[in-house]
Amino acid sequence: VELGTRRLNLRIPPGVTDGQVIRLAGQGAPGVGGGARGDLYLKVALRPDPVFSVEGRDVSVSLPVAPWEAALGATVQAPTLGGPVELRIPAGSDSGRRLRLRGRGLPGSPPGDQYVILRVVLP
Repeated sequence: VELGTRRLNLRIPPGVTDGQVIRLAGQGAPGVGGGARGDLYLKVALRPDPVFSVEGRDVSVSLPVAPWEAALGATVQAPTLGGPVELRIPAGSDSGRRLRLRGRGLPGSPPGDQYVILRVVLP
């Protein structure tokens, strides 16, 4: 058995989740007796993000809002993976309320959702 290192350039498909395994056919070690190369399996580990958290295909983000925005309702900018969007906060919202943005999570079949968790903060 020969151990060595080599560099591979590969494209990670969109929508890969934490713990998913990617198979690279023919990139493993050579077979016994001069046989064909085996497959290389990569286990994906997502690096934590300071803004977003991932649960399966769903993405969560905490959004600070002013007390009057939560009490009276407002339209605010919310960060998403594809860029900021306008989000309407319903009147009478409490801190901890989860608002769903359908299809704004990780891509795939079906795509995930993004949850915006309201956090009422004092200015």
